[in-house]
Amino acid sequence: MKSFEIEIKWAFIFILVGLFWMVLERIFGLHDIHIAKHAIYTNFVAIPAVAVYVYALLDKKKNYYKGKMSYRQGLVSGIFLSVGVTVLTPLSQLITSTLISPNYFNNVINYVVEKGQMTQEQAADYFNLKSYIIQGVFFAPVMGVLTSLIVAFAVKSKQA
Repeated sequence: MKSFEIEIKWAFIFILVGLFWMVLERIFGLHDIHIAKHAIYTNFVAIPAVAVYVYALLDKKKNYYKGKMSYRQGLVSGIFLSVGVTVLTPLSQLITSTLISPNYFNNVINYVVEKGQMTQEQAADYFNLKSYIIQGVFFAPVMGVLTSLIVAFAVKSKQA
């Protein structure tokens, strides 16, 4: 387990960055008065998310591999980071939905129903804590591995 301490640390940092992002979305009204713009602006969370992966792999390279890390080592590290993020995702979603933005689901349901994008039943089935946890648990490893594939290439040593 000691060999993956760095990935565990960065998985927690990733979740904290995500929670901070949710706080910002809420402060800027993307969970209520500007909910129509939420689908656009929420995608910008990819920038700090990728940055966390970069810093995590640089940390692994410097402090575990003594400055020389192969693509494979970086990829394995990124995959383990993705596993950590996936494990923490339900807790993150629970915190977001109950503490940071407890009215988000009601707000987004009302919005999509008013706009005729979904029926009340469809919206209620899609926008709820269980659905978001399931989506997150499937989305986190897929995006994490894809990010790891790219970041590991960028961070690898030239002669590793």
